[in-house]
Amino acid sequence: MTAINDGIDAALFQYIEKSIEETPYYRTLSIALSRIGSGTAEVVVTSKVEHTNPLGLIHGGLIMSLVDAAMGNAVRSLGIRGVTVDCSTAFLSSAALGEKITARGRVLKSGKSLIFAHAEVWSGEKIIADSKATFANTGIITF
Repeated sequence: MTAINDGIDAALFQYIEKSIEETPYYRTLSIALSRIGSGTAEVVVTSKVEHTNPLGLIHGGLIMSLVDAAMGNAVRSLGIRGVTVDCSTAFLSSAALGEKITARGRVLKSGKSLIFAHAEVWSGEKIIADSKATFANTGIITF
């Protein structure tokens, strides 16, 4: 999948896009970057049987990984290295097997030491999760 650059520096975009493609955890889950702009990021995955829990539903851990990826990369779109220090997610519904799941993250406030973000997860036209997180600012991205 080729991601869309919604206006961030081209070199930063290429760095983020490549790092997502090469991150072993994202590759294991098949998470891909869809689009990224200043303070925003969208990641996607198509759910498959490997993503299900013992009940046959899409595992909440996949959804948590998507919101963390969406919000974390929204932070990185600002040129900031951030690490998650707190994350709260409300699971509103489930996704069906084989559906494209999209997480959209955005930075709400970027301070000197803490960054606050929000994400929603969608399966088709249905919202399935709502999340908020706090990230620690660990410095500027260098590449």
